[in-house]
Amino acid sequence: MLVIIFLLIIILFNLRNFLKLNKKQKGLKAKNLTTFNKKNLNNWMNLTKKERYNLSKEDSFNYMDRRKLLLEEIRKEYKEISRENSKKNIKKK
Repeated sequence: MLVIIFLLIIILFNLRNFLKLNKKQKGLKAKNLTTFNKKNLNNWMNLTKKERYNLSKEDSFNYMDRRKLLLEEIRKEYKEISRENSKKNIKKK
């Protein structure tokens, strides 16, 4: 009787681990397909609505981060250029 209960526990434990492994693989599938074009349109369409939403949300955050960095660079360059121009104007006077 104890042997049967022990075997059932082991089987249930292995089944639970197997199901967790499958869930992780589905998550990895979505992470690998971050860029989409005409060639892999079917892959995009095979994603669930939630996966597509999360990927577009992530792209949006990445775009905003890149935009902020670019704006900072532009502002920094503008300040340097305006300082140089102001120094040249002062020297001319």
